[in-house]
Amino acid sequence: MQAKTPKSERASGDLWWQKGIIYEVYIRSFNDTNGDGIGDLKGITAKLDYLKDLGIDCIWVTPFYESPMKDFGYDISDFKSVDKMFGTMRDFEELLRQTHQRGMKLIVDQVPNHTSDQHAWFKEARSSRNNPKRDWYIWADADAAGNPPNNWLAMFGGSGWEWDEQTEQFYYHAFLPEQPDLNWRNPEVQKAVLEEMRFWLEKGVDGFRVDVMWHLIKDEYFRDNPDNPDYKEEQPTYNQLQPVYSTDQPEVHDIIEKMRNLTDSYPDRVLIGEIYLPIHQLVSYYGPDNQGAQLPFNFQLLTLPWEPKKIAIAIDQYEGALPNAGWPNWVMGNHDQSRMASKLGEAQARVAAMLLLTLRGTPTLYYGDEIGLQDVKIPKDEVQDPQGKLMPDKDLSRDPYRSPMPWNNSENAGFSTGKPWLRMVEKTEKLNVEAQLQNPDSMLSLYKKLIALRRQEPALYKGLYRPVFSDNQLIAYLRKTEEKNFLVVLNLTDKTCYFKPDRFKFKGKVMLSLLPDHETETVENEIKLKGNEGLIIEIE
Repeated sequence: MQAKTPKSERASGDLWWQKGIIYEVYIRSFNDTNGDGIGDLKGITAKLDYLKDLGIDCIWVTPFYESPMKDFGYDISDFKSVDKMFGTMRDFEELLRQTHQRGMKLIVDQVPNHTSDQHAWFKEARSSRNNPKRDWYIWADADAAGNPPNNWLAMFGGSGWEWDEQTEQFYYHAFLPEQPDLNWRNPEVQKAVLEEMRFWLEKGVDGFRVDVMWHLIKDEYFRDNPDNPDYKEEQPTYNQLQPVYSTDQPEVHDIIEKMRNLTDSYPDRVLIGEIYLPIHQLVSYYGPDNQGAQLPFNFQLLTLPWEPKKIAIAIDQYEGALPNAGWPNWVMGNHDQSRMASKLGEAQARVAAMLLLTLRGTPTLYYGDEIGLQDVKIPKDEVQDPQGKLMPDKDLSRDPYRSPMPWNNSENAGFSTGKPWLRMVEKTEKLNVEAQLQNPDSMLSLYKKLIALRRQEPALYKGLYRPVFSDNQLIAYLRKTEEKNFLVVLNLTDKTCYFKPDRFKFKGKVMLSLLPDHETETVENEIKLKGNEGLIIEIE
């Protein structure tokens, strides 16, 4: 076993997963090479030079394992496989080899909370109450009235309990009935899933993004979840209850530490956790002495209102809550959330890009955000996402955020020679990679400039974060090392505003501006910012 990375080094900001940029590839929608309308592994390999040129350090690939595709790959029937829809194991190995050849890293999705109901483990478990794998899943008797054992709900609607007619018990599923939850209290389950992870580590993957990490352990007494007094009718039915017993149990940290011990036994690996929890619960996932997840995903920029004061407070709260040597991270988009360009508009999406790439910590980008891709309206009869299908009246489908990547202005925007699996953005004259590479004022050109400046300046990827000012329009902060100080000033509105803080004097040169007004000029103590303007200033 390799020695663990010293705590002081983990805090330095110099490890690849600290100073690098992670890019999520939703494989179905990235690039299709065989004309079936669905992205594949060879499609990612074909675009590695694009990602390298963009400045990406690490590619996170969503599930490509064998699956019935009830939840588009998050219902896995064989963890050690590649679904033929996406290619072959040889295709994966070639993708990994070529990624490493270009000096980039590759991490894969690990989905340990549940399997497909078509997985061999579950087929055995449901075959009889006496099967050795029965306790690999979560089973319970009906109550006296024949109802489920408690009130736990499924994320995709309805009860979290499904009746199994053959063995006359309920099994628990946090998502679809076709996604039964594993029983992580069973040491045999722990051993089996850790061996699945070891399989991919032996292949050479650089780490894992662990799906729904906070769901892994459930209350052993199956106590009812309490009502949620803040529930609103337009929300998913899952939100009717507060999942205090079905998620985020104390024992989950023992499981995460075992995962971390495994990844630490291979050099330079990273463990990332998907966790939707308030800050003070989120930071507990760094674990005692930082032996939990190195990067518990921080989704605040996705879920907060786009208001400077609230964002500034959230940044301060997060920075203050981080454990010693805990490394921050920020996520601006993913396959479960509406795209920033749709929520904020294109102009403010540019401001959001500057915010993401100048905050302290590891940024994660979502494919297409770098060109300003927006949500794509999907007609009801074309909805494919199970969340949208099972709650049709709530408009909760995630399909709009998963539309295929437009690479050029040809038919199907260069994504596929066949019919894309999901509707694409309609107007691709300017909204495609090829066109934006040729336009110095495009969103893609902005991302490339921001990433290049961030990579060039240690103050921007590992320097101290110090808040300077926020009001109803502006947020301003410093990023600093002993060698350099940068002042970032962002106007989160479309109206002109003035930055003239009483207790902070400054003079410096504008290194990057979202509008041409201030580029390369010297500013001192006061700045007039137009709407949607953002500045990165090197302080003298």
